[in-house]
Amino acid sequence: MVQVIWLVVTVLALFTVGYLGYSRYLAQFVELDDSRETPAHKYEDGQEYVPAKKPVLLGHHYSSIAGGAPIVGPITAGVVWGWLPALAWIAIGNPLLGSVHDFVSLSSSLRHDGKSIGYIIGEYVGERGKNMLLWFAFLTIVLVVAVFALVVAIVFNAYPEAATASLVYIVLAVLFGVYLYQLNLPFLLGTAVFVVAMFVGVYAGIQFPIALFEPAARAPAETFVLFSGSGSWLPGASSFNGNTAAWVPLILVYGAIASALPVWVLLQPRDYLSSFLLYAGVGGALVAIVVGTFFTNPTQPLVTNLEPYYGFIGRSGAPLFPLLFITIACGTISGFHSLVSSGTTSKQLNKESDARVIGYGGMLGEGLLATVALATVAIIAPDVGGGIGLALPTFAAGGGVILSSFGIPTDFGGPFMALVLVSFLLTSTDTAVRLGRYMMEEIVGTPETPVEEFATNRYGNAFVQSLPAYILITSGSWLTLWQLFGGANQLLAALALLTATVWLANWDDSKQLLSTGLPMALMTTITSLGLLWLAFHDNVYAKFMNPEWMASAGTFAMVSAVVQIVLALVLVYLALSLVKIGYDNIKDARSSGGGGGRGGRPQPSDD
Repeated sequence: MVQVIWLVVTVLALFTVGYLGYSRYLAQFVELDDSRETPAHKYEDGQEYVPAKKPVLLGHHYSSIAGGAPIVGPITAGVVWGWLPALAWIAIGNPLLGSVHDFVSLSSSLRHDGKSIGYIIGEYVGERGKNMLLWFAFLTIVLVVAVFALVVAIVFNAYPEAATASLVYIVLAVLFGVYLYQLNLPFLLGTAVFVVAMFVGVYAGIQFPIALFEPAARAPAETFVLFSGSGSWLPGASSFNGNTAAWVPLILVYGAIASALPVWVLLQPRDYLSSFLLYAGVGGALVAIVVGTFFTNPTQPLVTNLEPYYGFIGRSGAPLFPLLFITIACGTISGFHSLVSSGTTSKQLNKESDARVIGYGGMLGEGLLATVALATVAIIAPDVGGGIGLALPTFAAGGGVILSSFGIPTDFGGPFMALVLVSFLLTSTDTAVRLGRYMMEEIVGTPETPVEEFATNRYGNAFVQSLPAYILITSGSWLTLWQLFGGANQLLAALALLTATVWLANWDDSKQLLSTGLPMALMTTITSLGLLWLAFHDNVYAKFMNPEWMASAGTFAMVSAVVQIVLALVLVYLALSLVKIGYDNIKDARSSGGGGGRGGRPQPSDD
C-alpha cells in the first residue's frame, strides 16, 4: 500500500512545472497582448459577448469543463488497470496535451472574433472541412448532453440532498446576476454574501432532501417524495429506476432554458458562485489528504487499497493500450473543452493575458479533480467494474472518507461531495446545449427555410439536441456507449489540435508546430485504434461472431451493436479525412511561406 498523498504530490509537482514553465512559453508563443481588443469588448451585446472579470470567467470555464467524465474515467481506469497507469496518464498527459489543447483553442478563437474551432478551420481549408468538423462537434455535443443529464439524475437519485441544494443555488445565481449586472452593487460584498448563502443552501439540502419518486436505498429516511409510487411507468425506468428516469427530462428542460438565457442572467453568476463550492470540494479533499496523513492520524494515514498495476489486460479483459487513453478523457485531454474555450469563454475574456490562467490553468484544475477521483477509488477499492454506476457512489463515499480527516462526519461529507459533482454537471449540461446552438448556427449560416430557422432558433435548437439525448438515455443502451462517447470526445480533441496547428502554420512560417502537432498525431492514432477495437473486437468479434450471444441477444441489442460499429467507423473516417485536409493545407502554407501576419488570415482553399 502507498500513501495517497504521494499521488497528490506527484501531480502537483508536474502541474506546477507545467504552469510556471510551459504555459508561460505558450503565452509568449501565441503573443498574448493586453493592448489588443478582445471579442468580448469588440462585439459586446449583453447576450453572448459579455466581458467578465477573471475570477468570474475562471469559475464559469472551470465549472463548464469539469463534468462527470474526469470522475468516471479515472475511477474506472484505476479499478481495471490499477492506480499507477491512471496517475501517469493524468500527471504527464494533462500539462503536455490537455492544457495545451485548451489554451490554444481559446487563443485561436480570440484571434478569430470568438468563433468556434469549426469556423476557424474553415478559414483555412474551406467549407468542406468546416462543415465536417462542425457536424462532428455537434454530434459529440448530443452525446455530452445525454451523459451529463443522466449522471445528474443518478446523483439526484442517490443523494436527494444534492437535488435540494442545487435548486437553492440556481435561485441564488439568478439573484446574484441581478445584483451584479443590473444593480451594479459592490462585487466583493456580493461575493461574500452569496457564497455564504450558497453554503447555507448546502445545509438546507442535507436537512430537506427531495425526490420525485421513491429514491435509492441510501437516501435519508426524511426525504420528501413529491409523487407517490415508484415511477416504473416512465421511459427508462426499467434501466435505472423511476426517480432517476423522472429527473432526466427535467434536467434536459433546465439545460434548454438556461442555454437560451443571456449569459449574465444565470451562466456567469451561477458558474462563479458554484466555483467556490467546487474549489472547496477539490481543494478541501487535497488538504484533507495532507491533514489525514500528517496530523489527524499519522500512524494510519490514508493509503491506497488498489494495486498499482493489474497487468496489461487488466481485471476486465480490456487491453491497457489503447483503451486507457479513451477511458480517461476529461482530466487529461478532452475535445469538449475546445468547444467551451472557443464557444463561450472566448466571448467573455476581458483581456488576452487572462487566457493563460483560464485556458491552461483551468485544465490543470480539472486534472486535480481527476486526481481526487482516483484517490477516492484507491481508498475505497471497490470490486472490478466500471462506468457510471460504480463511479458516482465511489466518488461520494470515498470523498466522505477523505473529508473525515477534518472531523467531518461521513454522512455530511458524502452528500457534500455529491453536490460538488452535480455543480460541475449542471454547468456543463446547459453550456453544452448553448455550444450546440453555436455549432448549428455556423453550419446553417443565414437561415433560408423554416427548418433552418427552427434549427438555429435558441429554443428549437435546444429541442433538436435534447430529444436524441433523451432517446439515448431512455433506450437503456447509454451505458454500453460510454467508450464510444470517450472516443468521440478524444477524436474531437485531436481535431481541435489540428485546427490550432493549421492556424499556426498559416500565421507565420517561423512558428514551430510540435507543441500542437505531436499531441494531435498521438491522439488521432490512439483514439482511432480505440474506436476500431470497439467496433471490431467488442462488437463484431465478441458479439456477432459469438454463437451464444447471437442466440440470446434480442433485436434491440443487435441494432445497438450495429449502431456502435457504424458510429465508430464514421467517426474514424471523418477524423482521418480532416487530418488529411489539414495536413495538405499545412504543406501548402509552409511551401508558400506562411499565410498572413499576426493572427494568420489567408484565403480558404477550394477544397
